[in-house]
Formats: sequence, structure tokens, C-alpha cells
Amino acid sequence: MTNEITRRTALKAAAGLGLSFLVPALEAKAAQERGPKRQKSLIVLWMAGGPSQLETWDPHAGSATGGEVGAIDTRIKGLQIADMYPQMAEQIQHLNVVRSLLSKEGDHERGTYFMKTGYRPDPVFKHPAMSAIVSHQQPAEGLEIPAHVSLGGGQWPARGGYFGASYDAFRVFDPGRQINNMRPLVGDERQDRRLKSLDVVTQAFARGRRIQTENTLHQLTVQRALKMMSSEQLKALELDDESETVKQAYGNNRFGRGCLVARRLIETGVRAVEVTLNGWDTHASNHGGHLTQARELDPAFATLIAELKERDLLDSTVVLCIGEFGRTPTINPVGGRDHWPKWFSCVVGGGGLTAGKLIGETDPDGKKDADDPIEVKDLYATVLQTLGVDYAEEFITPIGRPIAFSDGTPIERLMA
Repeated sequence: MTNEITRRTALKAAAGLGLSFLVPALEAKAAQERGPKRQKSLIVLWMAGGPSQLETWDPHAGSATGGEVGAIDTRIKGLQIADMYPQMAEQIQHLNVVRSLLSKEGDHERGTYFMKTGYRPDPVFKHPAMSAIVSHQQPAEGLEIPAHVSLGGGQWPARGGYFGASYDAFRVFDPGRQINNMRPLVGDERQDRRLKSLDVVTQAFARGRRIQTENTLHQLTVQRALKMMSSEQLKALELDDESETVKQAYGNNRFGRGCLVARRLIETGVRAVEVTLNGWDTHASNHGGHLTQARELDPAFATLIAELKERDLLDSTVVLCIGEFGRTPTINPVGGRDHWPKWFSCVVGGGGLTAGKLIGETDPDGKKDADDPIEVKDLYATVLQTLGVDYAEEFITPIGRPIAFSDGTPIERLMA
């Protein structure tokens, strides 16, 4: 019998025997589980704007396409990455690099949709983001805060799609800072009076309107909001109890704080977290723009992996660093690189995936197609299967259309 089954059995038994006072303690213990037997979670580091593969994970220093980039060795034998990422060079052996991702979407909005859902945009309905699928299919027992969280803003956050708006990511624009409207602005006595008055209005509206009341989900929304406002788990979104050393290691910026909050949310039991780093749309001054981005991405990404490893959380947490597409091999007249949905890169690992693999090889001259092309749908089928989700399961959408969570095939080389 696995720990997961034992935990659920214990929770049900405690409730069934009238020992409800034990349930919070059991749930808290479950959230503290470590190692590969812990229920799995997903962290997506979303590089909004489309990072250049040539200035990140696939440099061709000294070639016609390389530009000003330099390359450094990593702890994966034979793998070099851009010299802007010295800290990731020391952590990347825990992950895998894919250099040959393929997409047909070179527009920011369409590319974002495709890379977050694994499906190209459909005029009939909206697909859920992969992170929404995880939170839908892997419910978190005892969680009093949202199971799907987006940190750092961004124009197109992860959505619940055909699951409904309740599976949209809970958005936190400035991670690590106090969230607005999460604490009552009045004293306890006045807050109680307000809630009693609200209950009177709610009950009056509900009389003779059962179906309308159920459809609004008003009462459920209020209950969830109040539970969240009073929950100790809200501290996962704050950084008051983190040392200055840890904060500085991640970086005192929105993305760095977001990665630290992501680690805290995963420890609390949150299923899916998206952390956004904006600013990758480098049509001009590409090299300088990537230097600026790397100063935030390198320490935050590397420290996140190191801490997940040290805290025995990496085996239960898939980490995916990706953007909507890559950048052209050619450099334009203003020193920039333009949109390039062919053979671009991502970094993925943890959660039971293998580690230290390099997939795909690209042409230093930028003229030939990449060797060993990888379809986005196959990457996402791999991630979903690793997270314990049946990627091929068909969901019946609100319009009655059956559709699989992914129409890809898992990449065996990435499976442990």
C-alpha cells in the first residue's frame, strides 16, 4: 500500500469516526511529505516574448548565427550553454535540454496559446493550459489556497479553458509582497456583522431561485474566499520568514521572488505554479536584452533547482522553462532577432523524468532543419504522464465534444 493510499484512508477514517479535529494535522503532515512518493506538482517558468535559443541553451559561439554570445561547459558532458548562465551550468545536470522543438505558431498570442495548452487555437472552444489540467486531474487534499497559481503577471496567463473559469490560475502580480484584499480591513466584530448581513441577503435571494443560485456559485465562492483569508497557508505567498541570504540568492526582483514563492507553494501542496519573466521580445539589441534577462533568470532558476533538490522536492516536481517560440538565426539590421517557431529550446526535468539528457542538434549556419525534431504535443504528453495524468484521456467539453488532454506520444528518452 502506498503512502498516498494510506493518507487518504487515514483522512477518511478520521472524518468517519468523528475525529475531525485530527484531519488538519493529517493534511498538514501530507503536505510535508518529501521524495518521489509525494503527490506531484508542476512549475512552469514562462519566458514571455520568446527567448532566443542561441543566447540561452543552444549557443553557436563564433558561427555565422552566434552573434556576440559565448559558450560555457556544464555538468552535462558535451553540453554547452550561453555564458550568461554560469549558475545554471552548475545545476542543469538535474534537468534535460531539448534543442529541436517544433511549432507552426510565430505570433505571440497564438504561440502562447499553443505552448501553454499543446493545441493550436480553435475557434470553437478554449483548451486548458497544461497547468490547469494538472490542478484539475490531481486535486490537492487539505489545500485552502488555489491549486493553480500564476506569479509575476503577463498578458496571457494560464487559463482553465473548457474546465471553466474556476481553474484559471490565481494571479499574483508582485510575488512575495502582501496580496491585496486578503486580510479584513475592519476588526473581527465588525467583520462578523458584515458576514451575517451578507448571509441574510444571500438567503433572501435564494428563496425560490434554487437553480439560479447554484449556477452563480456565489455561496461557494464566498466560502472559499473566507477560508483562504483565514488560512495559515497564505504565508506561502509571503516571504517574511525567509532569510535574506535565500532571498538574495533568488534575486530581489519580481521573477526571483516568484521562483521563491513557487517553491513555497509547492511545499504547501499547490499542484501547478506558473512564474513569468517578461521582456524576451528582442527585435532590437537582442544580445543586450538577453544579458539583462539572464541576470534575473540565471540565479532564480539555478537556486530554485538547488533548493528543490536539497529539500527532496525535485523528484516530485516537474520544472519546465519555455517560451512561445525562439529567435531567428539571422540578426536583423538593428541587432535583433525576430520570431522563429522552428527548432527552439526548452529545459525540462524533475518529477521522475530522467536527467542529464540533450535532445536535438541545430545547424550552426541556421540553414538546415534540426536533427531529432520534437513536437510540442509529445513533450506535453511526456510531462502529463510523468505527473500521473492520463494524457490520452478524453474529456467531454461543454459543447459535447470529446478531446484528449494531449494528442501527443510520450518521449521515451525522457522517461526514467
